[in-house]
Amino acid sequence: MEKPAILIVEDEQKLSRVLQLELNYENYKTEVANNGKDAFRLMEENEWDLVLLDIMIPKLSGLEVLRRIRRTDNYTPIILLTARDEIHDKVSGLDLGANDYITKPFQIEELLARVRVHLRKSDAMKVKGEDLSVGDLKVNLNSHEVKRSEQEIGLTPREFDLLVCLLKNKNIVLSREQLIEHVWGFGYFGDTNVVDVYIRYLRQKIDKGYDKNYIQTVRGVGYTIKD
Repeated sequence: MEKPAILIVEDEQKLSRVLQLELNYENYKTEVANNGKDAFRLMEENEWDLVLLDIMIPKLSGLEVLRRIRRTDNYTPIILLTARDEIHDKVSGLDLGANDYITKPFQIEELLARVRVHLRKSDAMKVKGEDLSVGDLKVNLNSHEVKRSEQEIGLTPREFDLLVCLLKNKNIVLSREQLIEHVWGFGYFGDTNVVDVYIRYLRQKIDKGYDKNYIQTVRGVGYTIKD
């Protein structure tokens, strides 16, 4: 079985070396980029199973690298490495399509656990031959292509994960807490209202302009997609 490939984007050489040693010990293939321009080039030239992306890097900021990559790549898991006081950057990063973030200084065990979680989720999305659909809404888990009435719909990675979770549990009402666990994963300590925000994003892209709305709210319980 081929080793998962992880790109480490970090300009602090001591930290990048520690991350590389720890990830190599865990049987991952790694490469390090010390600035945004090199990171962007490596992400365009190679396929990565996961990217660890520091926000504060020279030549091209981590957020700008993220913005450019998400124009063409909606599925590679990206975990942001952030400083404790970069709240705005964390929010911006998630809005731009980052899958997760971890705040410096962090315990290496926590980072490795998050890496494993996102690699498992990514592998689950790559199950060959498994497509999801309801009515005229179709999702291809391999290409991450989403279509309604044959019209392609662009989703961020978080929106895509949320839609897949709802479709895999079609006709089952999921609470906000269940959606947080499945989509945001462990270690998320924010407000569960984030689910409402992303449900609104999904509805704008999937249901707006159509006679039939697939995403349903069950008041006091949660959300579901119904046939």
